Amino acid sequence: MSKFKRIHLMVLDSVGIGAAPDAHNFVNAGVPDGASDTLGHISKSVGLNVPNMAKLGLGNILREQALKTVPAESNPTGYATKLEEVSLGKDTMTGHWEIMGLNITEPFDTFWNGFPEEILTKIEEFSGRKVIREANKPYSGTAVIDDFGPRQMETGELIIYTSADPVLQIAAHEDIIPLDELYRICEYARSITLERPALLGRIIARPYVGEPGNFTRTANRRDLAVSPFAPTVLDKLNEAGIDTYAVGKINDIFNGAGINHDMGHNKSNSHGMDTLVKTMGLPEFEKGFSFTNLVDFDALYGHRRDPHGYRDCLHEFDERLPEIMAAMREDDLLLITADHGNDPTYAGTDHTREYIPLLAYSPSFKGNGLIPVGHFADISATIAENFGVDKAMIGESFLDQLV
Repeated sequence: MSKFKRIHLMVLDSVGIGAAPDAHNFVNAGVPDGASDTLGHISKSVGLNVPNMAKLGLGNILREQALKTVPAESNPTGYATKLEEVSLGKDTMTGHWEIMGLNITEPFDTFWNGFPEEILTKIEEFSGRKVIREANKPYSGTAVIDDFGPRQMETGELIIYTSADPVLQIAAHEDIIPLDELYRICEYARSITLERPALLGRIIARPYVGEPGNFTRTANRRDLAVSPFAPTVLDKLNEAGIDTYAVGKINDIFNGAGINHDMGHNKSNSHGMDTLVKTMGLPEFEKGFSFTNLVDFDALYGHRRDPHGYRDCLHEFDERLPEIMAAMREDDLLLITADHGNDPTYAGTDHTREYIPLLAYSPSFKGNGLIPVGHFADISATIAENFGVDKAMIGESFLDQLV
């Protein structure tokens, strides 16, 4: 019998809590990640007021320096810890796949100098459109459309760019390159980037609208991922006939593997939380697992190095957290975590190699406190033990510590 009938896992995309022990091996614009600290630097530089997460124990998580404006609770209402990444990477897919029990020992391919001519030529031949070569490099998603959107509107050329992540992104104005055509081009790009030396984690369609000087990316983004290379706990739950609900880009990240209810993409963090509340209220969702990703922290503020916006986004999440908790049943478990860091005060515009926080709450808790520091995959091992399925490659359950 399951200890918790339903588990809800929320990933606050990029909300890291301090440099990982091996962060010095990961570089951001030539600067090692060893001094990165997403939550710590936001708290220190612009202040952070998240009383609901603090009440769960966010300020109690062991750190060399306490979160400056997030107090420790003498009697928290939940359990807290931080988790270290084992896999070789600091990207979204690596983080989520490890959270679900995989160990990625060979990172995906990245293209710091842009994609090779062979890939660009193949896409041109397939699409009948030229590729803007000057955009072919690691680029901010908003800056690249500011710089090349006017040209695309005149010529119909494709804006193809990358980042420090193993991704190929195609930005297209919806009035110039219709969504169906953009998606079709991305599907082709996916088909030619499935093997080394160009094994990419995701192909991302990045549609936008507007006029020069006032472009806006739309919610019609689509991620085309590769499937996990081994069964995750999502697969094991699905095989056991247990409901798995995906909110946001989770279905894309796992290429649908192990997910039997896709609740759709999020237009924003707030929309994602609305969808989660709706999902939790479904009468048919009696037992199972929901998995939510809230990407605005990363996409809108981390990569853009906007600590004020990042802080405000955290405040908005914290203000709405009681709604999630109110939608829980007595035997539900809520887990709040992240997938990597993206310190908005740091060098460059890319992810940072950090610990991730973990907050656990259930209305049924009688106790509270700190869980020993563990690893990302401990989350999936805990979920697996709760529902009586095998864990995936790695991870140690902390289920017995949640009382």
